[in-house]
Amino acid sequence: MPESVIIVPYNPLWPRLYDEESRRILEATPDAIVAIEHIGSTSVPGLGAKPIVDIMAGVGSLSDATRCVEPLSRLDYVYKPEHEVALPDRRYFSKPGYHLHMVDLGSEFWIRHLVFRNALRDNALIADEYYKLKVAMAEKFRTDREGYTESKTDFIRSVVARFSSEGSSC
Repeated sequence: MPESVIIVPYNPLWPRLYDEESRRILEATPDAIVAIEHIGSTSVPGLGAKPIVDIMAGVGSLSDATRCVEPLSRLDYVYKPEHEVALPDRRYFSKPGYHLHMVDLGSEFWIRHLVFRNALRDNALIADEYYKLKVAMAEKFRTDREGYTESKTDFIRSVVARFSSEGSSC
């Protein structure tokens, strides 16, 4: 049965969960990950989200991700290479409650996600508009995660384009 798309109210524990998990990740992969960031809706104070903490790990080279598979598996992360077909510039790992996106530090993926996160953090109107879109799309695509994700793409692209052109810092 497909996993349901559920948006929950903001949980003030999400930043602490990120802090604790990012510390574990960095300790397990000290020679590979050079930067780590809390991304996604759980990284935006006050924003409702799917109850999954998204973590983006920057590596010097995507080939470094291979060295992380075994140490991350000791933290219960499962490497999902099948996702590379759709996003070849990312290595994806997951475990209950967490998604880990490993990318080249400074890559387009890295920058785009930070620009979007920072725009949501800095602009309550955009965050509120995004929340309303997420709730509506979660209802529409209740059991279709791909459809839910795709339905938000135009909004995300427009925000990234706007804040990238305004020189928003990452």
